[in-house]
Amino acid sequence: MNKLSHRTAACSAVALLLAGCASFSPDGGMEAVAGLTKDRIGHTVAAQRSPQDADTVRTRVREILGQPLTPDTAVELALLNNRGLQASFSQLGIAEADLVQAGRLRNPLLSFGRLAGGGVVEIDRAIVFDVLGLLTLPAAREVEARRFEQAQLKAADDAVRIASETRRAWFGAVAAQELVGYFQQVQEAADASSELARRMAEAGNFSQLARMREQAFRADAVADLARARQQAVAERERLTRLLGLSGEQLDFKLPERLPELPSQPVEPRAAEQAALDKRLDVLMARRAAEATAKSLGLTKATRFVNALELGYQNRSETGSPTARGYEISLELPLFDFGSVRTARAEATYLQAVHHAADVALIAQSEVRESYAAYRTTYDLARHYRDEVVPLRKSISDENLLRYNGMLVSVFDLLADAREQVRAVAGSVQATRDFWIAQTNLQTALTGRSPGAAGEAAVTATPESRSTDH
Repeated sequence: MNKLSHRTAACSAVALLLAGCASFSPDGGMEAVAGLTKDRIGHTVAAQRSPQDADTVRTRVREILGQPLTPDTAVELALLNNRGLQASFSQLGIAEADLVQAGRLRNPLLSFGRLAGGGVVEIDRAIVFDVLGLLTLPAAREVEARRFEQAQLKAADDAVRIASETRRAWFGAVAAQELVGYFQQVQEAADASSELARRMAEAGNFSQLARMREQAFRADAVADLARARQQAVAERERLTRLLGLSGEQLDFKLPERLPELPSQPVEPRAAEQAALDKRLDVLMARRAAEATAKSLGLTKATRFVNALELGYQNRSETGSPTARGYEISLELPLFDFGSVRTARAEATYLQAVHHAADVALIAQSEVRESYAAYRTTYDLARHYRDEVVPLRKSISDENLLRYNGMLVSVFDLLADAREQVRAVAGSVQATRDFWIAQTNLQTALTGRSPGAAGEAAVTATPESRSTDH
């Protein structure tokens, strides 16, 4: 065997060794995703990749649905059953396939040619290896490894997003369900007031104007109740979509009331730094910049040589000894010196760096904004609980005493009852806003951008109205 044969064999051995090192991980990268997710929301995740996985999930889903959903069990259910989240986990498998492919050398090219004529047969045989691909294999694999890490961060980010959206939807659905009951009480009071006004007007003891006012209030109460019922349906369906439920699962149970307010609001320390250290969107932006920098280094390394192939040739001809040799294919940089590719890579890197800085600044701002919303909604909910609702109850009790003493009319009593119910409804809405703001704050601190959902609602829905009597 000549020297060239030894070199060819050596190249083949190295290529086979490197290809053997490139293999798929046992868990498909999900262990890192599960760790990132649990560290931020207290729940782990798993990809469903077999019928056994699906059976396990169905069993756990039935167990969860056997009891009224809490915020935590709703999040667990969404992480198990949301098909969109499982689709994002499949993207992780695609990224791992790219990583494994980057660790394997391109298949050699084998050519065979036969020419016959004039009693002479000429046969050409050649095998060509991608030498440049072999030399740049470690760098290319490192680039894909960083992209795979980005895919893991993206999968964890999707899980955190589903969890935060599910919590917000749970609070919205429970509050909307609770509000339907209160607006039903308002309509019942309005029905009683309107009917009494009609009878008194027919008896000549009530003016037509006063009667129409009671009728107008009843009409508003009917509209408010209809809006509240539609809102309850919409909020429940939003939660249903996130939970991935259908068919018989749609009759899942929710608690009758929202959780009570905590005794004291939290005051996170070093909140902005925590967001920079743990937020997944910040980490993804940093990894993107690092991966782009590695790509730039690879681009510079192959700036002048971007196609280098080494081949072994064997030629035999009838009546002549077999001829052996080698062939090197090298692209000559006569017209394109690689400056365009390098300039493009540098611009892409600068874009990634500026994007990472922008994401970090936005994260810090969102933490400050989310905490301000958290404190405002907490103070407002406590104000309703400790002042507005007790004051309305005291007014109603005082008017009841006056009614028993024949100092106020039954219409004054009904009006106070309506206002007391509206105060309680306002308290429910304020409590809902607080829990949503708390979810947004936690998401902004460790997970991702709360986005448009970070704006806590501070207005009543349906719109509260007051009627002068």
